[in-house]
Amino acid sequence: MTGPGPAGADWSPYARLEDAAGAYFLHADVALDAIAGVLGRRRVRGFTLERVVDLTEAGASVWQEAAVCDGRRLILWHSEELADDDAPGGTVLDSSLQVLPLDSFGHVGMRTLVGRDERGRRVDRGVYLVLATAMPHELSAVSADPDAPLPVTSAKFRPEAFRFSKSLDDGGAGQIARLIDFGRLLGRLVPG
Repeated sequence: MTGPGPAGADWSPYARLEDAAGAYFLHADVALDAIAGVLGRRRVRGFTLERVVDLTEAGASVWQEAAVCDGRRLILWHSEELADDDAPGGTVLDSSLQVLPLDSFGHVGMRTLVGRDERGRRVDRGVYLVLATAMPHELSAVSADPDAPLPVTSAKFRPEAFRFSKSLDDGGAGQIARLIDFGRLLGRLVPG
C-alpha cells in the first residue's frame, strides 16, 4: 500500500493510527503528539477517526476527532479551527484531549443498518455507536406539579455520552466496518 494521500482521504485501509491520521487529518502531527503524550508505551488496540468540514461566513472550518482505545482507557482527541485575527493565516487550532478509564462506562450501544445489494448479499449501510459513562454529566431539577396534593421535587440525571457514526455517504463501507470493529472491541473490554 502506498503512503497516505492528501488530508481527507479514506483512513480505513490503514491499520496503524499514525498512517490513518496522516491520511485523514489536516493536523495529524498535533493529534498524534497529544495522543502519544498520554498513550506512553501502551499500544493502540483500536481507533476511529472523524472529520467534518463546515462552511461559515469566515470560510471553511474543520473539526477533527480521534477515539483511541489502549485496552484500559478511551483517549479522545478533537480539534477545531477558530478564527483569530491576530494569528498568521487568521486561525488557531483548538486541540483538546480527554482520557477516560473504560470502567467509567456503563453502556456500550451499537445500531447497525443492514441492507442487501443487487445480488442479495449483505451490505452494512451505516453504524451508530454510543458510549455512555456511569457518571452523571448533567443534573437538572424537575419542577413539581403545583396542582399536586403533595409537592414532589425530583432531579433528572443525564450521563455523559459519546456518539460516533458512519454511513455509506459519510465514510463509506471501509469506515463503517472499522467503526463496527471499534464498537465490538469496546463492548468486549468495558467491564460488565
